[in-house]
Amino acid sequence: MWATVAMDMVGFGIMLPVLPLYAEDFGASPAMAASVIAVFSAAQMVAAPLWGRLSDRIGRKPVLIAALIGSSIGSLVTGLAGVLWVLFLGRVLDGASGSSYAVGQAAVADMAEPEDRPRLLGLLAAAFGVGFVAGPLIGSIAALGGRQLPFFVAAALTAGNAIVALVRLPSGRKSTPASAPKPGRLALWGASGPGVRRLAVLSLVAMAGFAGFEATFAMLVERRFPDVGDPTVYGLFAAIGVLMVLVQTRIVGPVNARLGTRSALRAALSMVAAGMVVLAMGGGWAGLAVALVLLVVGQGVFGPTLSNATVETVGADGRGSALGLQQSAGALGRIIGPLLAGVLFGRVAVGAPYLVAAVLAIAAMALVPRPGAEELLDR
Repeated sequence: MWATVAMDMVGFGIMLPVLPLYAEDFGASPAMAASVIAVFSAAQMVAAPLWGRLSDRIGRKPVLIAALIGSSIGSLVTGLAGVLWVLFLGRVLDGASGSSYAVGQAAVADMAEPEDRPRLLGLLAAAFGVGFVAGPLIGSIAALGGRQLPFFVAAALTAGNAIVALVRLPSGRKSTPASAPKPGRLALWGASGPGVRRLAVLSLVAMAGFAGFEATFAMLVERRFPDVGDPTVYGLFAAIGVLMVLVQTRIVGPVNARLGTRSALRAALSMVAAGMVVLAMGGGWAGLAVALVLLVVGQGVFGPTLSNATVETVGADGRGSALGLQQSAGALGRIIGPLLAGVLFGRVAVGAPYLVAAVLAIAAMALVPRPGAEELLDR
């Protein structure tokens, strides 16, 4: 399951760096080029809950394979685009199929014992870091053959991934013992339960701030360190990806075991808020290093811990729907965050997006459920 999700993220990472430049080849303005990226998240926001609910009904494997096939077709259409509207069509198809992570999370939650779930969800989340590091590296090599080639490589990798998944993925959910308690009303309602909605809003608020950081980070480095070039920026992004992988494979499990889900969420958001404040203040390379460590560790713990909290809030029959809604809310945050951060960065001050992101992280802490919230919501 990890390999399936990781390969899907590698395909996404291959396309992302060159996509705005590719859009400009068709005459897109900078704002329109940014919209090509945003439309992916918009399509994912709409489709992810639907895929998740479908996986609850017919199983994880067929939905995951269908999503991979759709993503491969979307990448192929992107590479074959001769006009701008076809490029948008390709990104919509890819975004609407981009549910492998939420469905993969649900599959891992089905197979994992409760005490081992945070560690395994952290391992699955590390697939993002792998895609963040390996994807751009593969894409940079493929781009030597032309700006369209990375999209064809991504399509081929995703199609091959679907074939391997067809053979290797487990077929069904782990059965629930007859003596296990029956799922409550949240499990029957799936993503419509109040607890799931609260966690989805938490995902939206927290992701909006962090996505704004991701969208403006390269410009921040360029403004504060004008002597550095593109290789340094790529190196920093790669370092972020490597550190994220280490956090999600080595730290998430022990932190959740020691603190518990709610306290781990609050601690992670506190680190994100502190990192954003340090980033806004500056401090040269030392300040940048401290800020990045705080941000990556905080966000690296937050993501899989939030997914575990969502799984704990619903029964087995509602996991796909709930995690799909969480992914949808995160996708909305990835639309709002960069747009807000871009305005703040360009019209207010260089550090303004990060101060706002710190405020959002603090606000997100208030959304973390209190002890006993699940029981109250069930009643």
